[in-house]
Amino acid sequence: MRQVILQQPQRILFGPGCLHACPDEMLRRGWRRVFVVTSPQVAVAAGDLFDTWREAGLVPTLCADVDREPEVALFEAVLQQARAASPDVVVGYGGGSALDVAKLVAAMLDQSRDVREVFGIGLLEGRTTPLVCIPTTAGTGADVSPNAILLDENEKLKKGVVSPWLVPDLAVCDPETTVSLPPAATAATGIDALVHCMEAYANLHAHPAVDLYALEGIRLIGRSIERAVAHGGDLAARCDVMRGALYGGLCLGPVNTGGVHALSYPLGGEFRIPHGVANSLLMPHVFRFNLPGMPERYADIAEALGCTREADAYTTARNGLTRLVQLSDRCGIPRRLRDFGVPESDLPRLAREAMKVTRLLRNNPREITMEDAEAIYRASY
Repeated sequence: MRQVILQQPQRILFGPGCLHACPDEMLRRGWRRVFVVTSPQVAVAAGDLFDTWREAGLVPTLCADVDREPEVALFEAVLQQARAASPDVVVGYGGGSALDVAKLVAAMLDQSRDVREVFGIGLLEGRTTPLVCIPTTAGTGADVSPNAILLDENEKLKKGVVSPWLVPDLAVCDPETTVSLPPAATAATGIDALVHCMEAYANLHAHPAVDLYALEGIRLIGRSIERAVAHGGDLAARCDVMRGALYGGLCLGPVNTGGVHALSYPLGGEFRIPHGVANSLLMPHVFRFNLPGMPERYADIAEALGCTREADAYTTARNGLTRLVQLSDRCGIPRRLRDFGVPESDLPRLAREAMKVTRLLRNNPREITMEDAEAIYRASY
């Protein structure tokens, strides 16, 4: 059995209402000057939250500039604001984009390197600024993972920074923050979390210590994502999906994802298709391709999704694929790539770009060639 390094924040708060503990958690560590990275929408939805932080003794500086999936230029602009603020702690508050920017801001705050120099695995030299992540979506797992993603505008491709220094010191996962999330965003982020768990389980580098998180995450999201989308105020469903997303995030460090994510990166990088939607579009086609490589593991996934275990692993796994397609449909996620303005003539080029995401392709249960990647894009088209 190969060795894995299980990384997680020093402290994780989980449960309805735990957001209210943030001031005490930060003040008792001596963190007063707080640089908050968020989006305009989340800043408005937060209402009086930051006023209560001020009343408690914190001094927050709000940067609500992360209004899209971030590219390098946006990150650099936020980094300059953070340096001007000289914070004791950086807080990411929002969806995965805000959290990823916050993680990199905290890590690069006192470094002179260009962020492009640390794209890849293990290239960060350290982090001296404390980091807190507070997700308001249940999807990316950025609140507990060692990963951060930016769009490299030069190559029109999303690229990842993977480092233990990106694991936050404190993660605050309060399902109440997701109750106001619109159905479409709930669906896209929830499916993203589901794919994290499934790709970590059906993975060439899967590990028993991570399988526990992956299968439980699949079970929780599979049973509750539809209700979270249709009935956003259902706190029990929101708790299930956020806990599943947390487990998916814990899978990303020691195992990570595979072909679905690798092929989704060019779609987000050039056509700005939301990450969770891109994953949902590609998911059934990549898994159908992968099935011969790990039929037993895909049967386990199907069972975690609520399918009956059949005598034959292939039959069970195929039933699981049917269940996944139904889940996407019921959550209202589009299933055709052509609906997002992607020209069919671009598919060969997208396949070439996807082949550059080697850090994820190496995890896939079957080798994906450029021809295979193009065939998968065409199947989803």
